[in-house]
Amino acid sequence: MKKKLLLVFVCLSVLWGANAQELANFMRRAPIVSPEIGEKIVTFRVAAPDAKLVRLYGSWMPDRNSSVNMMKDTAGVWTISIPTPSPELYTYHFIVDGIVVNDSRNVFMQRDGTRYLSVLLVPGELTENYYEAGEHGNLSKVWYDSPTIGTNRRMFVYTPYGYETSGEEYPVLYLLHGGGGDEDAWSTMGRARQILDNLIEKGLAKPMICVMPNGNPGQQAAKTQLLEEKSYDRRDPEFANLYVKSLVNDIIPYIESHYRVIAKPEARAISGLSMGGGHTLAATSLFPGTFDYICPLSMGVRGEAAEVDKQLQAVKKGGYKLYWLGCGESDFVWEMAKNLDAALTRNEMEHTFYVTDGGHTWANWRKYLNTFAPLLFK
Repeated sequence: MKKKLLLVFVCLSVLWGANAQELANFMRRAPIVSPEIGEKIVTFRVAAPDAKLVRLYGSWMPDRNSSVNMMKDTAGVWTISIPTPSPELYTYHFIVDGIVVNDSRNVFMQRDGTRYLSVLLVPGELTENYYEAGEHGNLSKVWYDSPTIGTNRRMFVYTPYGYETSGEEYPVLYLLHGGGGDEDAWSTMGRARQILDNLIEKGLAKPMICVMPNGNPGQQAAKTQLLEEKSYDRRDPEFANLYVKSLVNDIIPYIESHYRVIAKPEARAISGLSMGGGHTLAATSLFPGTFDYICPLSMGVRGEAAEVDKQLQAVKKGGYKLYWLGCGESDFVWEMAKNLDAALTRNEMEHTFYVTDGGHTWANWRKYLNTFAPLLFK
């Protein structure tokens, strides 16, 4: 009798622990699919039988006031179908009786600082490199010692497909995040691994290692690690460019001693968005000649022209092979980016000013990586 009861308990436990799809099938209920992407229509669904009002908001909409009402069926499932947005990676959420909730039926999510967001990835030419490639590189979470900052820290390191068995040495792209981000930002929101995998597999980019550090010197790692953080006063000369110094004095030596890389300027590239663009400018002016490929994104310069020229002349004297600046025309740093373009021209420094629509968004930063990565190490 006890054995029969035990068997019944085990069976019930298995059923209870099954996922929602399996339970729906077992109970002969139609599974709730969301989002359901069609060529012309995308449909969103959420079960909220007791809700009075459910609305949908997506980042493809002009603003939060553009959220749209959903309709409830007799089973308590709210649904809306909208014209499929143009190809891009979007985020969205439901507003259930005034409360913002993610799409529990969608396993594709991304973390933006302390927020987790449901993702809608619309296929098309623009987004083809945001999907998984046939050959996958590895993305490792690497802890290293930073004597400059005085702590053990974490960075993400991408190694291309075949790295483990090739025996070859590789160039390195140091890819820096913006304010509010961390070492996970470029891989989660920027789709950096997928973009590099696809470009390399198609023969459009050189196989490379990509290092994505944490640009917040007070953090050992992303907030999700629940580690104690320290505050630094940027106005204190003792802490000026602390992270930039750690990048060159700690991170580069670590990478070049732990990975098979070409430890020469012609095999080093640096790029960063927003705050990371500022770090890119600082690193190349403080340590001229360290990077032959310089790609600041959504960043520029302001202040006295003489000081800007002095910094750029140091970069020019140190030498470089590519200077690539990207910015959107509606970005709030647009004027600063134009100032940098003008300063580079004034100092007779060959460069590319890549201008796009849009503003200070990941839609642009993914596009920029997809565009400049094929130009590196050529």
